[in-house]
Amino acid sequence: MNRTVERRDFLKYAAVAAGTAVLGSSARGEEQAKGARLLKALQSNMLPKDLLDAQKLALARKCGFEGIELNRPLEDLTAAKELGAQARQAGVPIHSVVNGWGGPLSDPKPENVAKGLADMELSLRCAKAAGADAVLLVPAVVNDEVGYAEAWERSQKNIRKLLPLAKELQVTIAVENVWNKFLLSPLEFARYVDEFNDPWLRAYIDVGNMILFGFAQDWIRTVGKRIVRIHLKDFKRQGFQWTNLLDGDVNWPQVRKALDEIGYRGYLTPELSGGDEAYLTDLSKRVDKIIAMKA
Repeated sequence: MNRTVERRDFLKYAAVAAGTAVLGSSARGEEQAKGARLLKALQSNMLPKDLLDAQKLALARKCGFEGIELNRPLEDLTAAKELGAQARQAGVPIHSVVNGWGGPLSDPKPENVAKGLADMELSLRCAKAAGADAVLLVPAVVNDEVGYAEAWERSQKNIRKLLPLAKELQVTIAVENVWNKFLLSPLEFARYVDEFNDPWLRAYIDVGNMILFGFAQDWIRTVGKRIVRIHLKDFKRQGFQWTNLLDGDVNWPQVRKALDEIGYRGYLTPELSGGDEAYLTDLSKRVDKIIAMKA
């Protein structure tokens, strides 16, 4: 099947994107009145590794965070359930799980796809056990062996196999924009999500991953209501380097404004290197500054 975005397709998705960003006049007014409701979270691997789980969770809360994202699924679902209970008791519930890249669902080799499906099933069940309602999935990888159209079709076909389980567990599959040479524009991202036509497949936006070739606020406005989770990173185009939040080229006031416009209500999770209490406290304050911004 030809997946090339022809002019009529572009206009169609541009209209959808414009509708999402601008909304009808009455709906827009309602969403602006509500605005965004933003919660600060932290990835589990950013906490000091020499602490016990209970100490890590207590530290996250002490530093001002309100949720935890597991950077990998736990194979022991009983342990995941116990950790989830600990996290809720500490005031930092586990909100999502990151699935690995071990078996891309766009891979031409059946054994690699089978691994990817098994990994995602584990991630979904781990999320359910831990009390989370989302799993981050890198949907596809384009490379010398896998073309763009192949990655699109093959990944959608395989993700559809997971949607019945996602519905059963009430856990959303959230596909993220990463440096995988796939979904390179917000219009494409919106189209990719829309083609599933399923409430259990949504978007996970990383505001740093498009800065080399785009603008985070544009992606947020275009992908709009499809967004269920957001990662925070910053990037400096000159020198081609990742930075701490507020130190790069992300236009944070515009990002904050865009979040209000789409009425985003959920977690903002930095995806950075970890550190000690002083580092995490500073990071928490940086997120506070972003939340408090006005464009």
